[in-house]
Amino acid sequence: MESSSRSSTRSRFPDGTLDTREILKRVRRIALRTNRLVNESLGGQYHSVFKGRGMEFSEVREYTLGDDVRTIDWNVTSRTGSLHVKKFVEERELTVVLLLDASGSGEFGSVNRFKREMAAEVCALLAFSAIQNNDRVGLIVFTDIIETYVPPRKGTNHVLRVIREALFFRPRHLGTDLGKALEYLVRVLRKRSVVFLLSDFLAEDYEKPLRVANQKHDLIAIPIVDPREHEMPDVGWIELEDAETGETLLLDSSRPQLRETFARRTLELERERLDQFKKIGLDVIPLQTDRRYDRPLISFFEQRARRFR
Repeated sequence: MESSSRSSTRSRFPDGTLDTREILKRVRRIALRTNRLVNESLGGQYHSVFKGRGMEFSEVREYTLGDDVRTIDWNVTSRTGSLHVKKFVEERELTVVLLLDASGSGEFGSVNRFKREMAAEVCALLAFSAIQNNDRVGLIVFTDIIETYVPPRKGTNHVLRVIREALFFRPRHLGTDLGKALEYLVRVLRKRSVVFLLSDFLAEDYEKPLRVANQKHDLIAIPIVDPREHEMPDVGWIELEDAETGETLLLDSSRPQLRETFARRTLELERERLDQFKKIGLDVIPLQTDRRYDRPLISFFEQRARRFR
């Protein structure tokens, strides 16, 4: 539920009045900012954490002292009469997919930015990190339907398209069906991929699809919340509107008991969600709209790199 007195993201995102030049200008501005973050701090951590699908065969060469005897190619050795070993290199190329929640609840922000705006910038940052490492990037935008799917590809032009879609896509629906989005992800991605799920997770009945997707892919959840979703301000009577259903509720926010109940319930829901993630072994990067997003991302990559050494 969100206050009807706050402005909608439709004043921040195009509704048909923003021309193509303005869209491209904003895409380039975000591209420059996120690309700088990648070059200065995130690129190395990304590479060390996501190392590729495994090792692939490169060549056969003669054995030299110190080579692992387990790599001896006995077929070539018997044919040539001298020891030969197989050489392998890391299969670097990955597929990275950004699973972006575009439901109505993302059109909310009380401090620095809207939840959907932050999600789009994080998508840009992750997309540039992937492209810098020669990985393929794709995008799935969902509400209570699959709104759009951009298949994974390489290249700067493709990344700019992904950013443009994440920033300016106008969803047809306002609701949320996280389970349906995860089921679609599992169907369309046959090979194991790195998947970043950006959402406020204001949804129900998605635990089973989340577990299945996490088993098939390297899934990382990025919950994005706003501080006003944890604490109700003391501003007297307020009308709250659900951004997804349009339902309204009139409350007296000056009542301390009401504010305490609101804060306690939202904290309980957040703990339940994090416990659910922990139970299925899901990696999580929590973000808030009133704080920088690059530091939690860098911290996560550093911790994960240490874990997999």
